[in-house]
Amino acid sequence: MQKNVLENIEKCNGCHACASACPKSCITMERDENGFLYPHIDEQACSQCGICESICPVQNTSVGLSHESRICAYAAIHKDGDIRNKSSSGGAFTAIATEIIKRDGVVFGATFDANFNVVHQYVEKIDNLQKLRGSKYVQSTIGDAYKQVKTFLEIDKWVLFTGTPCQIGGLRAYLKKDYERLITQDIICHGVPSPMVWEKYVEYRKRTVNGAKPTRISFREKNEGWKQFSLSFSFDNNAGYSNTLYNDPMMKAFLRNLSLRESCYNCAYKTKARQSDVTLADFWGIENLHPEMDDDLGVSLVIVHTDKGAKLLKNIGNDLTLKQVNVDDAIVYNSAMIRSVDKPPQRDSFLLTVKNNGFSIAEKRYLQEKFLTKCKKILLKIKNKMLRRKK
Repeated sequence: MQKNVLENIEKCNGCHACASACPKSCITMERDENGFLYPHIDEQACSQCGICESICPVQNTSVGLSHESRICAYAAIHKDGDIRNKSSSGGAFTAIATEIIKRDGVVFGATFDANFNVVHQYVEKIDNLQKLRGSKYVQSTIGDAYKQVKTFLEIDKWVLFTGTPCQIGGLRAYLKKDYERLITQDIICHGVPSPMVWEKYVEYRKRTVNGAKPTRISFREKNEGWKQFSLSFSFDNNAGYSNTLYNDPMMKAFLRNLSLRESCYNCAYKTKARQSDVTLADFWGIENLHPEMDDDLGVSLVIVHTDKGAKLLKNIGNDLTLKQVNVDDAIVYNSAMIRSVDKPPQRDSFLLTVKNNGFSIAEKRYLQEKFLTKCKKILLKIKNKMLRRKK
């Protein structure tokens, strides 16, 4: 017989802390009908030790929050143009991760597995950072990553752990203490889309190219510029697909909040005070705050929360062009840092349609645009192309 760790299960963000900490391994992360992972306890194997409840960051929200008084923020651009071009925004992640690996450390982050599911893994070489670089708009599976982090820290390795704010919260809860050589970096998170929706979408894309298998997927191609980034596929029959965030159906579902986890609509981590050392994001609004940095190739927003994070940024300063900014000014254009998105009335029916009827039917029912909206997007695309030519 199984039961949930949380009575109010819709608050669970799937961080894996309870499953990682269970001394008898009687908690498994299992998919619900929407493809999201939730913890379930094997009651026959459970010893009633209470560790899962005591470690759950949803039930115990006081684990290691940073002090707002330490917060400072920067606009950042990597000085290596190739790294910047391959990055989601300005390349700050690569600069941080490279520094950790130079210290003989390891870097954890979200990557694709062989079937293009999004999972958390670690890399130990600079050449392998490309696996972790770039946004993946799907909730990643933590698996054994927290346990691996602890193993590395206990042999005195430097560790950079990157993830969503709730994943950082889960790691902090699992570790129970800070480590001198642990650096945590979260993101300004809009919300995490369903792995089930992603799998259905990949199948949908495969059918459009006669069942060919993807060989490469990128959520953040900059062929149309940073502000109009594209989701792109390459397939083993030499076919390809690319469409901007406002026209690709997977991205439209994400931006319209139709595919997100239930807890994302009332996220406990929407605050300036973070459990991470550093927060990274796209610096939306840079054209208004510092237009001289805006060439539509990408700018990172780097928000430092701790002394540890400040020292790290100082060490990588030669790799980045940095300009200090007021964090409140930056948040005006990045409100997802402090505000949860609203749950659309069609969210549950959208997910049910994807599950039962596939992505193609769901797109027709929920993601079609009105003619006037299409015209506005076409005009915006033309305007952005003209602006890039002038630059």
